[in-house]
Amino acid sequence: MIGVSEKDRFLCDYIAREDSVLAVFPYNTADDLINALNGQESMRGTLLRAALKQRQMLLEMYAGFKNLVRPYLIWSFILIVVPLLLIVLYSVTTGGNSLVNIQFTGENFKKIFEPVYMNVFIRSFKLGAITTIISLIIGYMLAYVISRFSDKAQNILILAVTIPTWINMLLRTYAWISLLSDNGIINSLLVFLGLDPVTMMYTDFSVIIGLVCDLLPFMVIPIHTSLAKMDHSLIEAAYDLGARPVTAFWKVTFKLSIPGVVNGTIMVFLLSISSFVIPKLLGGGQYVLIGNLIEEQFISVGDWNFGSAISMLLAVAILIMIRIMKKIDPDENGGA
Repeated sequence: MIGVSEKDRFLCDYIAREDSVLAVFPYNTADDLINALNGQESMRGTLLRAALKQRQMLLEMYAGFKNLVRPYLIWSFILIVVPLLLIVLYSVTTGGNSLVNIQFTGENFKKIFEPVYMNVFIRSFKLGAITTIISLIIGYMLAYVISRFSDKAQNILILAVTIPTWINMLLRTYAWISLLSDNGIINSLLVFLGLDPVTMMYTDFSVIIGLVCDLLPFMVIPIHTSLAKMDHSLIEAAYDLGARPVTAFWKVTFKLSIPGVVNGTIMVFLLSISSFVIPKLLGGGQYVLIGNLIEEQFISVGDWNFGSAISMLLAVAILIMIRIMKKIDPDENGGA
């Protein structure tokens, strides 16, 4: 009888995980292989040679893959990491856009707390909160209805929800201008019906409706994902225990969909407060949100240092929110 050493056992474990080897040698686990190898020296040698050969092939493939990836890593570093480092540098220095004779300071972050800029943050959080609440109500109802259909129908409906995001945001925003302007389609219809026209452009209403329609898919998709993977037998069990439909919804359905609700809420809120195109076009320039403030500092005012400080503050908030999302949804970390 030929014993199997610990080194050979490692190779057996490797072989058991490789379908291309097991396609020739029909063993499902390492233990099955070990039992076969204990009595057959020729098969033992053949299997171990196959494992070593395949391992060498994989190492060569990995080496080639690293060579292919290296240029992308270099360009990613140049186009992503370097600009981020410059933003960090500008946020803690003074002296305009020059990197010569820079002076480190914390004044850029202190400036954020001046009343004029705090008003921008308060307005941004207010409009962001309203946008998020409306998106949550509409998005949850839409996601719930979609989850009631068959799998094929769900895929089609989710595709329909995401189709508007394929269209350029500027085109979608200009479409809302044609709808909401004083001489737009909606007011023309009101006049045709004998009603007085309504001023909708350059108001909170126009900005919020533009943000809701633009960000609604980011609320629907994560909620639908949570609802779609939910075990519906739990709802049936709740009914069997005498729960009413409303109770079953709040105790089972909504509770199990909380990860999707939180993910959608965070995404919509962050995107709404950092948006600058929709508030600028639908708000007529009088609705300055955080995104508009950053744009003005970089493009109009030319104060890159202060603009970088605001950007850093927003980036930290986004990282914190992403961390919260991963904590709440175990699937993000590879959980069940």
